[in-house]
Amino acid sequence: MSVDRRALLMALVLMPAAARAQSFAGLGTAADGFALPGPGYAFTFPKDHGPHPDFRIEWWYLTANLTGADGRDYGIQWTLFRSALRPEEGRGWQSPQIWMAHAALTTPDAHHVAERYARGGIGTAGVAAQPFAAWIDDWRMTGRAAPGTDALSALALTARGADFAYDLDLTADGPLVLQGDHGYSVKSPDGRASYYYSQPAYRVTGQIKTDDGAMEVTGTAWLDREWSSQPLGDDQSGWDWIALTLTTGEKLMAAQLRDGGDGYRIGTWIAADGTPTPLADDALTLTPGTTTRVGGATLPTQWRIEVPAHGMDMTIAAVNPLAWMGTSMAYWEGPVRVTGTHDGRGYLEMTGYGEPARN
Repeated sequence: MSVDRRALLMALVLMPAAARAQSFAGLGTAADGFALPGPGYAFTFPKDHGPHPDFRIEWWYLTANLTGADGRDYGIQWTLFRSALRPEEGRGWQSPQIWMAHAALTTPDAHHVAERYARGGIGTAGVAAQPFAAWIDDWRMTGRAAPGTDALSALALTARGADFAYDLDLTADGPLVLQGDHGYSVKSPDGRASYYYSQPAYRVTGQIKTDDGAMEVTGTAWLDREWSSQPLGDDQSGWDWIALTLTTGEKLMAAQLRDGGDGYRIGTWIAADGTPTPLADDALTLTPGTTTRVGGATLPTQWRIEVPAHGMDMTIAAVNPLAWMGTSMAYWEGPVRVTGTHDGRGYLEMTGYGEPARN
């Protein structure tokens, strides 16, 4: 076992069981010494595309819905997580930053997953804001933006696992979107929050590879950027997150944090021109439908989503209900298709459904 992997697994062992089940955002039990998000933050780009080591947790999270030359649906995930053991940066092995990455390729009948670990300060993983680059080993998200444009407006994306790989080019045709109150995203009634913005308007071309061979693909992608220091509330067991790109050009981010009762909902309706409208807890309804047993958990892989103010009453269904991320902190993540008042496609993530055994 490498030192990098041992260090990360030690951090996981020290976490309470509930936090491990909640996936990465449940890391730790307190925010002592770390910075906390607050309203009125003035985002600065490209600086904020880079890391924020004074906060405990952070991620660069990209999902893509793809169509192959064979006409079939595919999905990919590329995620780089940063976790701080202490609220500071450091040189070499003294760095308290731990990095973890997940990559996945989903087909209608298979779900391929890989995981990487690294310790900060030694060059094997990190993020640079300008020119933009995020990497862990040979997995890379590299900026290719033209001069005078946002650093995330064009990206090259690569990852590989034992039985899959992808090499994609992404170009944004819309603006960055600040989630919540101008990027301040409240996650609970008692005010736990994160800084959160997205680039939801990528067009994608490239190639995926499986044991069946190489396949040219095209599609759309959505990048989420988020950082915080606060775990979920004591009564919050996990979340259901949905990001949809509709054929009308509109987009929707909707999520609910489960607390054993009605839950706490957040959302953003994004107009075709990229203008966001925050959605309050009572402005949307997420109703679970058909469930699937996978990875030791039973969870809904079909949902009804209602946003009355925007005339939305939609059903989303998983392309592959068995898209289980059997990683160190296990969860469900995969592409979905949208029917109802609107059509489209998107991604669904579900965490905290019990503490399933790793596949």
